[in-house]
Amino acid sequence: MDEVRRSVTAAVLVIGDEILSGRTKDRNIGFIADYLFALGIDLCEARIVPDVEAEIVDAVNALRARYDYVFTTGGIGPTHDDITADSVAKAFGVELYEDQRIIAGLLERMRPQDLNEARRRMARVPRGATLVENPISKIPGFRLGNVIVMAGVPSIMQAMMDGVAPTLETGVRMNVATIEAGAPEGAYASGLGEIARNRRDLSIGSYPAFADGRFHNQIVIRGRDAQSVEAAKIEIEALLQEIRQRESSGRGSAG
Repeated sequence: MDEVRRSVTAAVLVIGDEILSGRTKDRNIGFIADYLFALGIDLCEARIVPDVEAEIVDAVNALRARYDYVFTTGGIGPTHDDITADSVAKAFGVELYEDQRIIAGLLERMRPQDLNEARRRMARVPRGATLVENPISKIPGFRLGNVIVMAGVPSIMQAMMDGVAPTLETGVRMNVATIEAGAPEGAYASGLGEIARNRRDLSIGSYPAFADGRFHNQIVIRGRDAQSVEAAKIEIEALLQEIRQRESSGRGSAG
């Protein structure tokens, strides 16, 4: 019998004052969540921290101890507030150095006299890190231990994810079933809770949304065992059918 692979976990750390101020809308967390889901990696936490070294260091150390992978976005540009490399190096207790491969890449795109101090900042990586290829702007990210540092610009980050994905350990992909409830949450909450308590290997959630002038409730079942997911789906559909029949019967007798 094949050994069941353990779950592989990850966190996203978004770095930048502009996200917290609302000036820039984050478009990376959702993409990374979808990307990792397709690989069988569970995104378990997402944090947003300001451009403050102590905050970044604390978050990196907390997340890398808790999860298999930590993906950071933002803060690797040429300006004074791009301090992700400095902060990750401090979290790991290593020094930064200027990687000559990055310098060479910069010189392919500019004259030597244009390679100023600000641009050279982008060539600094922590000692012991490996580079994460950036096919768009050519300025790489890096990986140190289980921390993968990427750009904040969505198109560049997405290209970096494509480059790093083949190096990641993956887990068993999650099976997902979605049910249109067709009933208010209050009608099925108790029964759904009982099913969830009896099926602790699954994640079962109810998600209301408002569209077309009314509420639509979806029940989503997630689990690694396809048979268990299907069995729970059947139970929940039976519960909803029972509720609809009861409500229909009540309306019929009311006249």
